[in-house]
Amino acid sequence: MNGLSLRRLVLRLLMLTVVMFAFGFALVPIYDVMCKAFGINGKTGGQYEGSQLADPTRSVRVQFMSTNAGDMVWDFYSTADQLEVNPGAVNQMIFIAHNPTDRPMSAQAIPSITPAEAAAYFHKTECFCFTQQVLQPGERIEMPVRFIVDRDLPASVKHLTLAYTLFDITARHPPVAHIAAQDVQGAR
Repeated sequence: MNGLSLRRLVLRLLMLTVVMFAFGFALVPIYDVMCKAFGINGKTGGQYEGSQLADPTRSVRVQFMSTNAGDMVWDFYSTADQLEVNPGAVNQMIFIAHNPTDRPMSAQAIPSITPAEAAAYFHKTECFCFTQQVLQPGERIEMPVRFIVDRDLPASVKHLTLAYTLFDITARHPPVAHIAAQDVQGAR
């Protein structure tokens, strides 16, 4: 390979690297546009700043779904399939997670809302999806999600679905082992 060919190859590889990085940064906006265009995987609205006065004249059915990603082995479910809520009221649903394995595991729940046009009107004030969950072998926990359906939700929307997918992130974020109280005292 002569010097000119080598320089062209290096230049092409550098250009390819730049294009790959640019594509990586563009994925999130592309994803958002695709979700909006196809009405899938709606993201919940931001921090709730509206009135927290409930509208007793109106009710909305909120359905809850929970699934595990392909490699996740935990038991994961909500304590009820759905709630009838009044827009503006604070509501809560409890999700259960259980690690049936003999090893500590880390997990992350990713939420989505459908229909997508209603996602901006769904506000989580507390959610287990905000943080990673670490469960020890055999451990079972209750994880609350507190939410408000905005009073400005279009009247045509009478049903929302809040879905969570639980991912095993143990390989990327190994759980920190619990330190027994005697170990802490023995170290003093």
